[in-house]
Amino acid sequence: MNGPDIIVALDVPSSAEIKPVLARLPAELNWYKVGLELFCAEGPTALAPLRERSCNIFLDLKLHDIPRTVERAVKSASKLGVKLLTLHACGGRAMLEAAAKAAKEAGPDRPRLLAVTVLTSMDARDLSDIGVTRAVSDQVKALADLAISAGIDGLVCSPQEVGELRKRLGPAALLVTPGIRLPGGELGDQKRVATPGSAARDGATHLVIGRPILEASDPAAAVRAIKADIAAALK
Repeated sequence: MNGPDIIVALDVPSSAEIKPVLARLPAELNWYKVGLELFCAEGPTALAPLRERSCNIFLDLKLHDIPRTVERAVKSASKLGVKLLTLHACGGRAMLEAAAKAAKEAGPDRPRLLAVTVLTSMDARDLSDIGVTRAVSDQVKALADLAISAGIDGLVCSPQEVGELRKRLGPAALLVTPGIRLPGGELGDQKRVATPGSAARDGATHLVIGRPILEASDPAAAVRAIKADIAAALK
């Protein structure tokens, strides 16, 4: 049984730091995430080192605006050759449907859209602070149902929720999980985390992993440990 793809989170301030990172990682890793810090610093040119190596790019911008603006943003992102693109599920049905329409019109090489449900840095107290009174799991399920029914390809969700979402949504939905930590690893600013093996067993299609790889003294060894944890869980 094949495990989920590992997406390395390139949370670096400039594209000049990408090539040294790639040089320290196993060649078989071909998924990389570019987020707000790097994209705001350099824009689409930040993607050039990854395109040069024919890497699969996950552009994590978490779009959240009025439907027309998000629709146009998806059209623009579709021209960048990215494979995955995020937006916030809480933007509402009209926004999600506009984004799905724009992606579909981009053709077969379009980016697959991922809706963010509840950030993995948030817990029940954080939701209460913004007026959401239902449990984290209920909020995730409600937003997941909304996004998929609006034509979004999959979700970004905590590994603690991925199992329930896989049962709820069936085999087709992409389920991309940040908040992955090896046993005994530092949590950082994440609150809802799980091991690679646990997330894989529960049905994640992609695991987004940054610090456990990039801050390891031996990143290649860290990748091997992650793959071993996944393989053991899927036996």
